[in-house]
Amino acid sequence: MINQKRTAKYCRESRVIQTTRVFPTDLNPFGTLFGGKLLSFIDNAASITVSRHCRRGAVTASTDRMDFLHPIKENHSVCVETYITGVGNKSMEVFAKVIGEELASGERYLAATCFMTFVAVPSHMNPEKEFQIPLIIPETKEEKTICASYEKRHQLRMEQLANQELFASALSLAVPWIDGFQN
Repeated sequence: MINQKRTAKYCRESRVIQTTRVFPTDLNPFGTLFGGKLLSFIDNAASITVSRHCRRGAVTASTDRMDFLHPIKENHSVCVETYITGVGNKSMEVFAKVIGEELASGERYLAATCFMTFVAVPSHMNPEKEFQIPLIIPETKEEKTICASYEKRHQLRMEQLANQELFASALSLAVPWIDGFQN
């Protein structure tokens, strides 16, 4: 176990802001940004946030909560802002705020929010197996509000993970059209 004092970083040190224009190829059949495309934008920004916070290799463990609040249309911009909002020993919670903007008028709107969990792992970046993730220090009102409820979200995540493992153990790995129908 690591005996040294655990370091801490400010939320702002992990903040990532990525903005892109929504093109026709990014749309779903309803003329708005495809949800999977938005998730890809979020995962990309979140992975950079995690690297900035822990300077280690890390993997996406879960998308814990994704709320689509307002559709993003063609030729609007989508701005994904991510930062660390809670940490465990090797896990990090990332909050993503998605702001849409109608570029013709300048009107901005909250389009989505998301929480993701990443886990730092030994990798080519840092092969050592014993390490601790820096703690997080919120500064702004938004950061303090979100970070304050981290422990509650973490506890709920742990309960859901236990339920998910039980659920997954009941699933069949057979493919009906290949393996034949099985009960």
